[in-house]
Amino acid sequence: MFRVAIRAMSSSVKEFDYLVIGGGSGGIASARRAREFNVSVGLVESGRLGGTCVNVGCVPKKVMYNCSLHAEFIRDHADYGFDVTLNKFDWKVIKKSRDEYIKRLNGLYESGLSGSKVELIRGKAAFDEEGNVVVDGQKYRGKKTLIAVGGYPTIPDIPGAEHGIDSDGFFELEDLPSKTVVVGAGYIAVELAGMLANLGSDTHLVIRYDKVLRNFEKMLSDELTAAIEEESNPLTLHKRTLVTSVEKHENGLLTVTTNTGVIENVKTLIWAIGRTPHTKSLNLDKVGVKTTDSGYIVVDEYQNTSNPDILSVGDDTGKFELTPVAIAAGRRLSHRLFNGETENRLKYENIATVVFSHPLLGTVGLTEEEAVKRYGKDEVTLYKSRFNPMYYAVTKHKEKQAMKIVCVGKEERVVGVHIFGFAADEMLQGFAVAVQMGATKAQFDATVAIHPTSAEELVTMRGGVKPE
Repeated sequence: MFRVAIRAMSSSVKEFDYLVIGGGSGGIASARRAREFNVSVGLVESGRLGGTCVNVGCVPKKVMYNCSLHAEFIRDHADYGFDVTLNKFDWKVIKKSRDEYIKRLNGLYESGLSGSKVELIRGKAAFDEEGNVVVDGQKYRGKKTLIAVGGYPTIPDIPGAEHGIDSDGFFELEDLPSKTVVVGAGYIAVELAGMLANLGSDTHLVIRYDKVLRNFEKMLSDELTAAIEEESNPLTLHKRTLVTSVEKHENGLLTVTTNTGVIENVKTLIWAIGRTPHTKSLNLDKVGVKTTDSGYIVVDEYQNTSNPDILSVGDDTGKFELTPVAIAAGRRLSHRLFNGETENRLKYENIATVVFSHPLLGTVGLTEEEAVKRYGKDEVTLYKSRFNPMYYAVTKHKEKQAMKIVCVGKEERVVGVHIFGFAADEMLQGFAVAVQMGATKAQFDATVAIHPTSAEELVTMRGGVKPE
């Protein structure tokens, strides 16, 4: 009787060669790549396909950044000879077109899975004691299982915190808030604050210490902090400030009390203080998958967890929480698991990233501090430049451009490129390739500059200096 019952139970479990939990960028990329190697693949997702990036992250954020960029161009129109009168800005127009675009992307992701013959399983997943993945009572099992569930915004534990929203809630706003407080000093905080301020919201950025983006290259952190504090910048910065309580009034407005004062008549409060991995509900302890105290899944350089049949990629591992990183790691993992490429893995170095702040910044490779720590001060040479981009040559509003190249050794191999200001986003990608290939400063110098551009500064810098 016992053996019959066991067989009956086992037959109710649907098996795949590869079972992916999470329909974000990393999970979908890995699932579709695995199908190219003719293995059976199931993917579990309860929400909209595309994960954070497509729905409440980089894609809609870039749409809103582009929108706020128009406000900056309109500011400069008169200086370029255009007699333009701004009648109004209608938030509802851009929200409608943005949301419709995201819905189209959701559909493209679903059709992509279908076209790849990945079975989409709708619902929330959790492991049971037998190692199965249970979704709405149905049991599934993968010979290999990938966890790619991402994370969600963190809300602080202070009185009245529930009256604020998070970065997800930003994309649900029906109107441009008249007055906004954004709490946080990371890239999400400075991006949202910059967009809102440039679109006309009276925006206040509250940070715990005296600089934004403190984990970035010091030059970038210093430059962006200084730019925010410029009188011409519409964003108000509150340094060394902690929110202690939030009170909501009958008229719907908020009073945000801090250790340095009170910000009144706030329409919208946005918490952007960090993110938490979506791992708590998975019952990872039942399958022996180790996590950190913060809930991040512990993985090695090959994305292996402490369970030999369970892998993880993306934001839930806490490594470079960026969409292209999750995609690259997920695809390489499928090559390793199902195409015999035993050494194929993502190397978490020389990863380029851009912050869509106002002004922009981009970075790839080692910071000055990291290079000194790894190679020693005597082996590091720095090339720096700070200048006025040509765009602002004829405008009343001015913004600086700053660049730093970090080199090591006698051959001056370029190990870091850091760009602050106009067009940093578009010029960084090519230089990231150069850093990845191990280019030297001499090879940068041997490249003919494109004139007149800001990017030409990266191949014309002279006068290297040692770190202080």
